[in-house]
Amino acid sequence: MKLLVVTPEPVDAELLRATLGEEVRGAEVLVVSPATHRSKLAFWVSDSDEAIHEAEVAQEESVERLEEEGIDAAGDTGESEPEVAIRDALATFDADRIVVFSHPDLDYREGLGDVDFGVPLTHAQIER
Repeated sequence: MKLLVVTPEPVDAELLRATLGEEVRGAEVLVVSPATHRSKLAFWVSDSDEAIHEAEVAQEESVERLEEEGIDAAGDTGESEPEVAIRDALATFDADRIVVFSHPDLDYREGLGDVDFGVPLTHAQIER
């Protein structure tokens, strides 16, 4: 299975298994972390470099954690809009499934609405 994981912060194999069960075993994973500001005000008053840096750290740490657990993983930093980040990733990564992680401060469901990507999409909350 090819799994596209979209997350604003680092995730690990345990969280993936808790979300998808044993489907994760043997999966090829692409982690994309959108360079998203935590609020609209932050977008207008700050430099996008901080958001890009946070996204890079999240995807790099996720890839490292997944590989430590024996999961074949790669990562990328995505556009700030989750829908665009997903479509960009799907252009080069033929995912069988998408998992979108959000947390209370940054809920990607709002930006995705009823978008159909042509593959099953699972949304999960990251607890802080």
